[in-house]
Amino acid sequence: MKAVILAAGQGTRLRPVTLTMPKPLVPVANKALIEYAIDLLREAGLADIGIVVNSLDSPIPKQLGDGRQLGVRLEYIVQEVQRGLAHAASLAQPFTGDEPFCMFLGDNVFKDRLADLLANFPDSGAEATVALTEVPDPERFGIAELDSDCGRIRRVVEKPQNPVSNLAISGVYLFRPSIYEAIGNIQPSWRNELEITDAIGWLISQGKQVQPYILKGWWIDAGKPESIILANQVLLGELPYTPPPSNRDQVCGDSEVSHRVLIGRDSQIINSVVRGPVIIGDKVCIRNSYVGPYTAIGDNVVVEGSEIEDSIVMKDCVIRNMPGRIDSSLLADNSQVTSAEHVPAAHRLILAENSYVQL
Repeated sequence: MKAVILAAGQGTRLRPVTLTMPKPLVPVANKALIEYAIDLLREAGLADIGIVVNSLDSPIPKQLGDGRQLGVRLEYIVQEVQRGLAHAASLAQPFTGDEPFCMFLGDNVFKDRLADLLANFPDSGAEATVALTEVPDPERFGIAELDSDCGRIRRVVEKPQNPVSNLAISGVYLFRPSIYEAIGNIQPSWRNELEITDAIGWLISQGKQVQPYILKGWWIDAGKPESIILANQVLLGELPYTPPPSNRDQVCGDSEVSHRVLIGRDSQIINSVVRGPVIIGDKVCIRNSYVGPYTAIGDNVVVEGSEIEDSIVMKDCVIRNMPGRIDSSLLADNSQVTSAEHVPAAHRLILAENSYVQL
């Protein structure tokens, strides 16, 4: 069985960060979002993965390459114009051929490893299986209604005004090649897109068995800054226990570093307090600062005379002499945040690449 990851969207809900960085490459706990999907698929034995991108010039092929360093084989499928998930799926037909396949959205993260689901689907009697999870706000999602014994999906509705259930379609689908016939028999929605929910609905209308799979544990649709930060918190929170770092070449001077703090190569913590869970990339300098829990710091970052927690700082950023504490913030590559005479009590920052903020 092969897998397809959809990663061609514009990421408008995450702007300005995604003006220069595709959403699937946004780092969460210092790893690109899309790599969590790739890791899960590899662990389940799915090593042939097609990634749908909007151009071969996208940073995604440039960063991931042929997948060898991730232990998989990657092939890129171009969707130049985004006309919906079903349209993206249809473009993958030459890649998937006559095999059943798994389709992932490239910006979702969840606890469930899906091993049994992925292993058992090819020999199941289902024409499709859709992963679902309970949500408090079902009107924001595609929703599935199950039959009375919960063995099949009765119907699916895209972002209903009056939801029939609270089971949201959570971005993982397993299909047989019949999905391509289904896509060929649907019309564009009011958004002028080919909706995957309509294609699934067509399968149901033809009497095909479409099964639900209820995800175990948490699921995060990481499409907005606050959900990216939440995903970072959750994933850092699941780091296993590690003792406080004891390498005096990295923890220097009058520093206090707790357990569950991971420090990259050639990084130093000087006269600072770091309380985990925290992940620190390579060649980072933290001096005279406080780095609080649930913070991820990318490579080549300088944090000096400042306080930060619950935040994502991407590579090549500088934070220097900030009054107050930076909290729940997302700083993209090459951002600079420095102090001025004006002193606010708190700051929340969503910065695009090469931003410069003086406060």
